[in-house]
Amino acid sequence: MKPIQPGERRVVNIAEASFLPFKADGREVPGQSFLQLDDSQPPGVGFHIYRMAPGSSSQPHEHTSAEQFYVIEGELQDNDGHVYRPGDLVFLSRGTQHFSTTRTGCTLAVFIESWEENL
Repeated sequence: MKPIQPGERRVVNIAEASFLPFKADGREVPGQSFLQLDDSQPPGVGFHIYRMAPGSSSQPHEHTSAEQFYVIEGELQDNDGHVYRPGDLVFLSRGTQHFSTTRTGCTLAVFIESWEENL
């Protein structure tokens, strides 16, 4: 097996990384940012780390593909009242309509196959 070559590996520690502002409808969403190492994907698609500041809320949206996320820290509440806590691994199917809020702020590891805004 050959050694991993320069340019084949990227390593970033999320505690030290520079997160990019999250955008919806071409505008920055206050209190939300993300870190994505695979720049061959559009922002927010594929695997990424997503942060929401205390008191922030996501845009209402419908999933055009499945979303999976793992809560690293903080709490996240969906519009139906369900609260996700650290250690929760979540699957939301294609067609799910929701928005999420956080009182405490949260950090999520997210995987989304593709993204198109529907709502």
